[in-house]
Amino acid sequence: MVRNPLSKTANKYLRKFRKWPHSPYKTTWHHTFGEQQAMHILKQATFQMSSTQQQPQTQINNNPFLLSTLIDSFKAYNTDPTPKAYYFLVKTITNTSQLHEIPHILNHLEHIEKFETPEFIFCYLIRFYGLADRVQDAVDLFFRIPRFRCTPTVYSLNLLLSLLCRKREFLKMVPNILLKSQHMKIRLEESTFRVLVKALCRIKRVDYAIKIMNCMIEDGYSLDDKICSLIISSLCEQEDLTSVEALVVWGNMRKLGFCPGVMDCTNMIRFLVKEGKGKDALEILNQLKEDGIKPDIVCYTIVMSGFVKEDDYVKLDELFDEILVLGLVPDVYTYNVYINGLCKQNNVDEALKIVVSMEKLGCKPNVVTYNTLLGALCMKGDLGKAKTVFKEIGLKGVELNLHTYRIMLDGLVGKGEIGEACVLLEEMSDKCFYPRSSTFDSIILHLCQKGLIGDATVLMNKIVAKSFVPGAKVWEAMLLNSGSELTYSETTFVGLFSPQ
Repeated sequence: MVRNPLSKTANKYLRKFRKWPHSPYKTTWHHTFGEQQAMHILKQATFQMSSTQQQPQTQINNNPFLLSTLIDSFKAYNTDPTPKAYYFLVKTITNTSQLHEIPHILNHLEHIEKFETPEFIFCYLIRFYGLADRVQDAVDLFFRIPRFRCTPTVYSLNLLLSLLCRKREFLKMVPNILLKSQHMKIRLEESTFRVLVKALCRIKRVDYAIKIMNCMIEDGYSLDDKICSLIISSLCEQEDLTSVEALVVWGNMRKLGFCPGVMDCTNMIRFLVKEGKGKDALEILNQLKEDGIKPDIVCYTIVMSGFVKEDDYVKLDELFDEILVLGLVPDVYTYNVYINGLCKQNNVDEALKIVVSMEKLGCKPNVVTYNTLLGALCMKGDLGKAKTVFKEIGLKGVELNLHTYRIMLDGLVGKGEIGEACVLLEEMSDKCFYPRSSTFDSIILHLCQKGLIGDATVLMNKIVAKSFVPGAKVWEAMLLNSGSELTYSETTFVGLFSPQ
């Protein structure tokens, strides 16, 4: 059997019989392989540079070291540099502080390369410039983006605006950038307004943030509850803001459709109570209920504290009853506010009953609770009950603080019980708690008046050894009751402390 000639029956895909053989450097596989090898060489060069901690000074073909390395590595594999390679190069330069190479890379990208440079490269550089306080460089690069065959978007604009709004001195640049961005055909989006509002609130320029929010609504965007909450939170932190101004902003937002949540109302209520506007705070609380939202115990506690501050105890009782009717569980802070109100009304017995009820309900009183009771009992002159409460504090494991000791010490001194006062004073000094100078002066004066100069001296030495500085009256009393005739210098010393 005779076979047909190979030229007629041979497979046309075999390399031997192809009319135009494939070039080994024309396939996609070889192209990808070349890019990978070029990137590998570039990464090796940057790693060696960073490991040796040397700053290369040699320039090749008028290009810096890293840029020349990038060009040569891709040229060796007969392929063009990729945007990914330039992005890697820019990151390496910023991480190694080779900032002098950035202008050369940007010029090469603009004038030599032909591909559309991705926007993320410029965003990376803009963020770097902004965080390095090179704001003008960031602005110049933003306006230069179209020259790199790249269409800027709202992403790069938002990034630049957020960097500019970090400091007050750069805010004046924002209007010009917004105007020029329109010529760059960048359409402002809702995210742009949100960036501006957040940045302005962060630097406490809430007045501008409110104007931006109004512009956002005028442009047809819907009201953003998160932006409103942020404005309210920042607004309530303003020290130079009056309650009238705050309520105007609050009312305008509600007219625009803002439905505040519990946290928004809490911030507003706290601000109004601080300004002494308890009735306005109650109105905010009522608005929350009208919106169908159940206030939490924190809201009620803050409003109650406002009425205690204004001595409106009728409203205080009404709110406390309302808490119980709504089924809210008062916490220790709520009880402390209510107990403080009872004590200010000189109704200490009722306050003591509330403490007993707290314990039965599983709400443990804290040191603030007992300090309030002690202060009211000492003010009332009922030192016996005050001593009982003071003992109970230690038995119940509540840690005493400086205020506790000072209240009890003042109560003892006020009743003339100097012996117990001295014992308590020594206990205080062991814990490095010191009395008020006026209280200590009174104790020393009482001891001196009773002729107990030795006890006064011992107590004086113990207190001074703890680095406590006694008042002027103490030195005067000790010198005048020393039992010997004063010299001229001692009389002069006493005169320095005596009131003119």
